[in-house]
Amino acid sequence: MQEKASIGFIGTGIMGVHMARRLAEAGHAVSAWNRTAAKAEPLKSFGISIASSPEAAAQGADAVIVMVSDGPASDGVIHGAGEAGGLLGMMGEGTTLIVMSSIPVETAAAQGKSALEKGIRYLDAPVSGGEPGARDGALTIMAGGDAQAFADMQPIFAVMGRSTHVGPAGAGSLAKLANQVIVGNTIQTVAEALLLVQAGGADPLAVIEALKGGFADSPILQNHGSRMVAGNFEPGGRCEIQLKDTRTAEELGSSLGITMPMTSQARETYQNLVDNGQGGLDHNAAWLDLRRRGGLDA
Repeated sequence: MQEKASIGFIGTGIMGVHMARRLAEAGHAVSAWNRTAAKAEPLKSFGISIASSPEAAAQGADAVIVMVSDGPASDGVIHGAGEAGGLLGMMGEGTTLIVMSSIPVETAAAQGKSALEKGIRYLDAPVSGGEPGARDGALTIMAGGDAQAFADMQPIFAVMGRSTHVGPAGAGSLAKLANQVIVGNTIQTVAEALLLVQAGGADPLAVIEALKGGFADSPILQNHGSRMVAGNFEPGGRCEIQLKDTRTAEELGSSLGITMPMTSQARETYQNLVDNGQGGLDHNAAWLDLRRRGGLDA
C-alpha cells in the first residue's frame, strides 16, 4: 500500500474520533461515518469528509477501519441490510477491512471468511490504551488475519500506535480478551488495595508513590489508582464495555474448560455498576462498587 492511503473510518466515538483525526493529520484521505452524526462533525476541521452511510465512507477506499461498540454493531455495518450491501458490498477486491472494535473471536473469524470470499483482505486489530492512547497515537494494536495485509497496513497502524501480528483472523480478538482480563482484574485488585490503605489510615496517594518501581507497580496503579482516589471516573474505557469483554472472556474460557474465578469476580463488579446506572463511567469505577458493598458511602 502507498504511504498515503484513502481510508473509510466507521465509528467516531470516544476513541475513534482521535484515531480518525490522527490519520488525517498524517496525510491520509479520510472519510468518516458515525451512527450519531453529530459526533463526527468536529472532524471536518481536520479535512475529514463526513459520509452519509458506512458504504459511502468505504467507496473508493484503500482500507476501511471499523471502530464500533461490539460484534453485532460491526456485523451490522460489514454485512449491511437491503440494497446497500454493507461494507463488503462496497469495498473493491484487494482492499483491506480492519476491524478495531472489541468483538468475539468467532465473530472475527467469520468476518474474515466472508471478506476472503469477496477478495477483500481482513484484519481483526482491537486496541488497548483507552482515550489517552487514541489521542496520543500510543495504542497497543493486536492484529489477527492476513500477514501480508498487516505488513501493508503499517503506514496506517504506525499513526495510531504500536502493532503486533499475533496470528490468523480471530487471534487479535483473542489477544484483546487476554488484555481485558488483565486490565479488569487488575483494576479490581488496585481498588481493593487502595480501599484497604485508606480505611487503615494511610494516605493512598502517598502509597501509590511509595510503590512506584516495585513489583506491585503498574500503569493501572499509577493512572487508575490516582483517579479512583481523586473521584475521577470520566470514561476512557467504560464499565459497560469492560462488562461485555469480561463476559465474552468467561464464555470462551468456559467453552475451553478453563475456570476463571478472578474474572468472574470482576464481572460481578462491573455488572453491579451497570445495574446501578454507572455503566457509562470509566472502568476504574470498580472503586465505587467496592465502597458501596462495604457500606463506606452509607
